[in-house]
Amino acid sequence: MPRPPSRPNQGRPAKGRPHSPSKGPHQGREDAPPRPPQAERKPERQPERPQRAPQQPALGRAAMAAPGARQAAQAAAARQAASQAGRGARPPQMARAPQMLAAESTPRGTYWLYGLHPVQAALANPRRTIRRLLLTQEAHTALVRQVPLPWSVIPEQVDKAHLSSFLPADAVHQGTVALVEPLEEPDWEAAITRNDGPVLVLDQVTDPRNVGAILRSAAAFGAACVIMQDRHAPPETGALARAASGTLETVPVLREVNLSRALEALKKAGFWVLGLDGDGTETLAEAAPRDRRVVLVLGAEGDGMRRLTREACDVICRLPISPEVESLNVSAAASVALYEFGRTRK
Repeated sequence: MPRPPSRPNQGRPAKGRPHSPSKGPHQGREDAPPRPPQAERKPERQPERPQRAPQQPALGRAAMAAPGARQAAQAAAARQAASQAGRGARPPQMARAPQMLAAESTPRGTYWLYGLHPVQAALANPRRTIRRLLLTQEAHTALVRQVPLPWSVIPEQVDKAHLSSFLPADAVHQGTVALVEPLEEPDWEAAITRNDGPVLVLDQVTDPRNVGAILRSAAAFGAACVIMQDRHAPPETGALARAASGTLETVPVLREVNLSRALEALKKAGFWVLGLDGDGTETLAEAAPRDRRVVLVLGAEGDGMRRLTREACDVICRLPISPEVESLNVSAAASVALYEFGRTRK
């Protein structure tokens, strides 16, 4: 007896769909009605999230509602702040410094000048480029008395604690600091003919405080200029300018690669070159001529002048000091030599 044709999928789940007896009698049959597409199913309704109340500004609800009230309230607050600032008003043309870190940055090619006299001289020097000027209120008042306004830069008000945070520990800043660019080297001819005083030549004097003190003596006793080596000499720094006490701005400083060549050029210009050394046979007063201009050459402490520099001198002379003292500090020797030379020329 042939088997009756079996109904496909009879009693078995449809292909690709799970069998569920609870779905009704048509589940699994070929003539079952099609299931609605998934997209037609209505999504379940999500519970509504409570909305946050809008935050009211500090001006209040009335200010939010009234047109222009916000602007009026802000203007009133600004007037009140200005009034409070006026009670402790800063000096005129004194800007409050922006929020600064403990250590101020020093852009390449600049350095910090500090101290009342160095900064005062820098403000009065048209050849000096000042990037920033940081002052306490007391220092600003003192500077205005010495250098009338306006200045080339607007000062920024700071306190002493901030200045001490980025300067050397031994820096005596007096509440006055300026970020400056080094001075451009002056013209050679203009420097040596600035006046008829002697020209100072420093051979490998490397201590910036000694160089600063020599500049101060050069200004005090009328030297025309100071010539140093280009490499074995200190650059412009705050310590050098502080020791010079403002005279860095007034005494021309020339830097030469080869000092012996510079001395030969000075000889051709009519100068008489005197080298100062403790073993000189003549004193400075005896060796100094009265009919021509003079160059005074000083060497580093200890080593003194180098051989080529010494050979370029016309005369090696000494200062008349007590035999109990072997030598003087180079800055002290420069001061005594300038005074002694000026005394003999009178």
